[in-house]
Amino acid sequence: MYWYTLTPLDVLLLRDAKPFTPGERAWAGSVFPPNGHSIAGALSALVNRSQGSKFRIIGPFLCLGGETLYFPRPLGFVGTTPLVPIDWDDESHLHYALTDPNQPRPLVKPSWGKYPENESDERKYRQYLPFEVVEEYLKTGAIESKHWQVKHTGEDKPWTVETRSHNAIEEGTRQVKAADGYFVENAIRLYPGWSLAIGVDQEIETPTTLRLGGEGHRVILQRCDRQLYEQWDTLQKLSQQNFQQGGKSLAYLVTPGVFERQQKDNGKATSVCQAFPWEWKLAHTVNPNQTTGHLVSVVTEKAVSISCRFREQESSDSIPAPQVFAAPPGSLYYLNQPQRLFQDRPDTKVHVWRKLGYSELLWIPFIPQNGSVKHHVPGSTFE
Repeated sequence: MYWYTLTPLDVLLLRDAKPFTPGERAWAGSVFPPNGHSIAGALSALVNRSQGSKFRIIGPFLCLGGETLYFPRPLGFVGTTPLVPIDWDDESHLHYALTDPNQPRPLVKPSWGKYPENESDERKYRQYLPFEVVEEYLKTGAIESKHWQVKHTGEDKPWTVETRSHNAIEEGTRQVKAADGYFVENAIRLYPGWSLAIGVDQEIETPTTLRLGGEGHRVILQRCDRQLYEQWDTLQKLSQQNFQQGGKSLAYLVTPGVFERQQKDNGKATSVCQAFPWEWKLAHTVNPNQTTGHLVSVVTEKAVSISCRFREQESSDSIPAPQVFAAPPGSLYYLNQPQRLFQDRPDTKVHVWRKLGYSELLWIPFIPQNGSVKHHVPGSTFE
């Protein structure tokens, strides 16, 4: 894999997947960081378009100074306090509470350790964690309180949102057009020193510029192999060892997770998305006819809407594809045993999501009561 940074020359306009027509809905939503489809579409201008669907992407991730990868904060924390499934904490006063057996198990503050009572203001904590903190998280299964404190500008949110209004004036007057004459959209401006980082399995001559998002806004594409490759390779090796070690584990989602399955109702096929992989069955069952799996609990938040397009093979024409709703980066999955994704298999149609950078998981050991795990890092990366 070759690693690159994408540094905006100005603001970026990255609309969300909601349908938008000026006059019908006067506010165009925005999403950031960009999804894998946006990145692939931008890169396709620099490579053979006939092979545009064949290259593989890792990321995108945020990057500071072109040398440190940043990852979204794990959502399984309240402030600096970690959450655990009630089934994994026998000493919790909620361990025997009545819960819905059809849903993933509730999460509670652990009975071990000393954690602050009230941490409601998350704005004072990092919302993006640097490589060294995530590395320690994969080694120890914990994030120390001191590592949540913001040390560099932008670690809570490395961009600002600028509202841009667009007016069309009626010819011969000073009035805005009654139809399609006014709409507002949000532009994203990254703080100085921040950029996006991606890994691509194709070598691209740099530095160069490419268009990313709407209105022709451009970014500088710069090769940045050594630091970024080494950081990602280190995390992959740790993740692989944690997976092979087995036992109670956490799966940390670092890019949007697309977990889609086609269902048929009265002969009509419908694709349905959910917050966790369909092949991961719950570890607790309601009746003996259900299949027992390894998934214990899930922590996630509002889904990320993704809009992509179908492109004809013999022309450059494209049409909108159905929207897809992805689990947001930072989602955590608690499992009794690690389990691979079905879409990791190269021989499946859904492997295209992995090739576009979606559903990237890092595996973390569950170590209660300040336990420790010694690591022997294998020589090969986790694919």
